[in-house]
Amino acid sequence: MNPTHTVSVAPMMDWTDRHCRYFYRLLSAKVQLYTEMITAKAILNGDKHRLLDYNASEHPLVLQLGGSDALEMSECADIAEKWGYDAVNINVGCPSERVLSGSFGACLMKEPNLVGACVEKMMGVCSIPVTVKCRIGVDEMESYTQLSEFIKRIADSGCEQFIVHARKAWLQGLSPKENRTIPPLNYPWVYQLKQDFPALTICINGGVQNAMEIEQHLSQVDGVMLGRVAYQQPYLLSEIDHQFYGENKSIKNRENILIKYMNYIQNECEKGVPIRSMTRHILGLYHGEKNAKLFRRLLSGRTVELSHLEEWLNIAKN
Repeated sequence: MNPTHTVSVAPMMDWTDRHCRYFYRLLSAKVQLYTEMITAKAILNGDKHRLLDYNASEHPLVLQLGGSDALEMSECADIAEKWGYDAVNINVGCPSERVLSGSFGACLMKEPNLVGACVEKMMGVCSIPVTVKCRIGVDEMESYTQLSEFIKRIADSGCEQFIVHARKAWLQGLSPKENRTIPPLNYPWVYQLKQDFPALTICINGGVQNAMEIEQHLSQVDGVMLGRVAYQQPYLLSEIDHQFYGENKSIKNRENILIKYMNYIQNECEKGVPIRSMTRHILGLYHGEKNAKLFRRLLSGRTVELSHLEEWLNIAKN
C-alpha cells in the first residue's frame, strides 16, 4: 500500500469508546482510530478526564468534535493537542436530531462559511491537523457542483483532509439508522473530488465491507474509513494490518488477542469499570468462525464474568 494511504475506523456514537479502541489496537497496530463524537460544550464544561482520557496504545488517535461555535471549537482543539491527540476532526456528517438541534453535524453542510471559520480558528491555536468528516450532500444539496463548492470553501480555510461519507443525509424524513443505508452510495463523486482537488487528502466512507473493496477504493482516493463492519467483524482489522501494512498475522490469532484483552478487563474491573462495558465490544471477534454463536451467548447472559472467557478459551483450544 502507498505509505500515504490510510485505513481508519469511523467515530461511532456509543461504540468507539476507550475500551473499544483498546481492543481494536490489539487487532491492528496501524489502522487509525477515532473517538466517539464529543461536543465542544461537553469538553469545556464537563469532566475532561472522563471524556478525553485514553490508553497510550491507541495512537494514532483522532478526537472528533461536534460544534459550530468557532471560539469553543478552537478552545477544544487546543485542549486536544495538549491531551496528546494526533488530530482533531469536525463532525459535518451526523444526521441525528440531536446534532441538528445543536447546530452541528450534517446540517453544517448548509453553512460552509461557518465551518470554514471553525477551521481557521482551530488551526490558529494548534499544530495538529484539523480535518472534516462530511456527507456528499444534505437535503436540497443535489449536485456535485454544490459538494465541490463546499469542499473548496473549507479547503480555502486551511483544511487539507476530508473524510467523505458517500451518501446524502436527509435531515427530515429519515432516522439516523435509515440515513446509513437508504440514501444510495455515490462513490464516483468522492473519486471525482480527488481528481478535482489532487492536493487534498480525500478519504472515502460508507458501505465498505472487506479488504478487496478497500483495495479498490485506494486506487482512487487516499484513505478508506470503515464503519459498522469493524464493530461486527473486528478481526477484519487484523487482516487489514497483514494485507496492507505487512504486519505478522500469526501472532494476532483470536485467542492471543482475547487473552490480552482479558488482562485489560481485569485491570479495569479492579478500578470499578463494569465488565459489560468492555465485553460488549468483542461479541463479533469470532464472526464466521466455528462456535461463534456460543461465544456470543457466553457474553450475553444475565451475568458476565471473566470465567466465561476462560471457559471459551478451553473450548477454542479443542
